[in-house]
Amino acid sequence: MMTKAAPWTLLCCLLVACSGDDAPVVYDKEAMPELSVAGNQDLAEPFYGVVGEAQPLAPLEAPQHPHLAPTGRAGMHGDCYVSGTHPAAGPLGRNPVVRSAKMGGMAGECATVVFDSAGRIMTVCSDFFEMALYAMDPDDLGVYAKHVLPLRESHAGGDIEEIMNDTSGGAYFHLDNEDRPILANAERVVQRFVLEPQGTQLLWRVETEWDLNGHLPEGARITTIAPDWDGYLWFVTRLGIVGVLNPESGEVQTVPLVDEELQNSFAVGPDGVYVVSDHALYRFARDADGAPEHTWREPYDRGSGPKPGAINQGSGTTPTLLGTANDLVAISDNADSQVNVLVYQRLDDYVGDRLVCQVPVFEPELSVTDNSFIGYGDSLILENNFGYDGPFGDRSLSQPGILRIDVAADRTGCEIVWQSDETSPTTVPKLSIGNGLVYFYTFELDPEHSSWEAWYLMALDFHTGETVFKLLTGTGYEWNNNYAPITIGPTGTLYVGAFGGLMAVSDGE
Repeated sequence: MMTKAAPWTLLCCLLVACSGDDAPVVYDKEAMPELSVAGNQDLAEPFYGVVGEAQPLAPLEAPQHPHLAPTGRAGMHGDCYVSGTHPAAGPLGRNPVVRSAKMGGMAGECATVVFDSAGRIMTVCSDFFEMALYAMDPDDLGVYAKHVLPLRESHAGGDIEEIMNDTSGGAYFHLDNEDRPILANAERVVQRFVLEPQGTQLLWRVETEWDLNGHLPEGARITTIAPDWDGYLWFVTRLGIVGVLNPESGEVQTVPLVDEELQNSFAVGPDGVYVVSDHALYRFARDADGAPEHTWREPYDRGSGPKPGAINQGSGTTPTLLGTANDLVAISDNADSQVNVLVYQRLDDYVGDRLVCQVPVFEPELSVTDNSFIGYGDSLILENNFGYDGPFGDRSLSQPGILRIDVAADRTGCEIVWQSDETSPTTVPKLSIGNGLVYFYTFELDPEHSSWEAWYLMALDFHTGETVFKLLTGTGYEWNNNYAPITIGPTGTLYVGAFGGLMAVSDGE
């Protein structure tokens, strides 16, 4: 990808130390400025639809990971199964309240949002000049503590698209069962943080770190790190390396996936670690010596190149583990004409063809999905990301399509249960088990104002796919979520990372 000229790099270095040294910052809960709202917000309808009616669903049938925070607050996708579900009831659109915090001098998108046992937000936000771990108040979005992380290599070039599409350096992180964020920074050092009091304030402290530079080639970008069921820390790099770190001994073992790229996170079950490259889906486990090995590999149709709305060629979906019998794993492919949802039997001792179904989705020549699915019971929910071309692109190119697919109880196939013509260009959507609503993020354009866009939180009914409501969050590019996820907090407030920072949506009195 082309990069911008050297003066941009110089500006980055002037605004932030180029050395990338970690720097803890202590706040007396500093209130962050709100995201700006474009001057023509009066063109936008503030609310469409009706106030939702709660229809709680049965709890997710997935085991609690012994080394991660409880389901719903452990990582970007809610849990190690990458289910995209949260147990709390999200907002119903009743007297809605939208709050926001600007998390950077220029942009400031917050990707992973998790919550510790005290309900505090923990998130990593990145603008064009800085990347930092924050602890925040879930109600007013004030900052308790901040720890500056090393800048990623993508920042040095100054290319906006490359920076916003870089999934390394801490954009993905996980919260363990002791409220400790675990991430791999841009200098290939794995860090485990604790939030501890300093007088009346709070401070981030690096509790433990492991330097992986001696085990990785120069320039390897670590995308994700997470523990398996035994507490070993698994990680993947953008250029196809899968590794395991023993947190007790510090021993590191890796295996390369030759000529393959890994740009997604991965899923972890008690039965193994599930990784998708731009060529194949893998099930990994540790061998007798503790090294990573794949016990099965399923290649898929990767197409002839990346499509508009995708970060790279190949599947854009982190694997999702699902099934009422905890027996399935699902991804999408990148077939040229029309992408397919692929559902496989995942258990290692399964005998026979693992492919349960292959379902073509969305319109031919206009289909791609670059976000993980929601997986609940035997159901999958996904959106179409075709046509999205960055935070400053032409929003009219984004194509519609949201649908639900159910896997047959006897595992003989799958069917599309409903399909919506709503557009959700880049959302990591979430299902509220507490009220049965599925949340997406969408936009509205005014043909007379080509540079104007209004952004909405959107709720669909899990059972029917009908749109329940759309709630205006703000107007202008700062309110574009640009692949950041929706997250439902323990108290039911819903959070959306945006190009300019973080927003919180809740019901009012």
